[in-house]
Amino acid sequence: MKLAKRLVLTTTALATVTAATLIGATVGPAAASQPARTGVEVPDALKVPDGNRLTGVFSAEGVQTYTCTDGAWKLLEPAATLWVKKDHSRRTVALHSRGPVWVSTVDGSAVNAAAVATSPKAGTIPELLLKSTATRGTGVFADVSYIQRLNTAGGVAPTTACTGTDQTSVPYSATYTFYKPAK
Repeated sequence: MKLAKRLVLTTTALATVTAATLIGATVGPAAASQPARTGVEVPDALKVPDGNRLTGVFSAEGVQTYTCTDGAWKLLEPAATLWVKKDHSRRTVALHSRGPVWVSTVDGSAVNAAAVATSPKAGTIPELLLKSTATRGTGVFADVSYIQRLNTAGGVAPTTACTGTDQTSVPYSATYTFYKPAK
């Protein structure tokens, strides 16, 4: 039932995106590796290495889904929709899910990544620096080298005990920034 509910939500998001007129999702090239254009303070531990340029800044809302494993809550997967940070209509331009992977609903490009640094925040999931492990397509996520998960709110695993195969989804929001090698 829970899988069916997630599939319905994802299908609904994709249908909405298909019907909408989408705007471009790229931010102009940046001269430095940490431009102020993200609108979010970046901890030193999460700074992107020199030689990369900011190419996208997206707001995101979704859930962190946890499953009961050996009596404790463990992260199963994220599920979120992303929109261009300055787009007040919040038209979905990407979906984020287990992998972690981000898939553009505009052009089908995708990026997988793995966390390389974390910065804890009280009362919320940690902020992250992720390094790309694979990209697909020629669109907005082609050649992405680094991703930052910043400005996190919510998404923390429950502190209560769990049993069996219980699952729970906790709402969260974040700002995701995407970088590509400077050319």
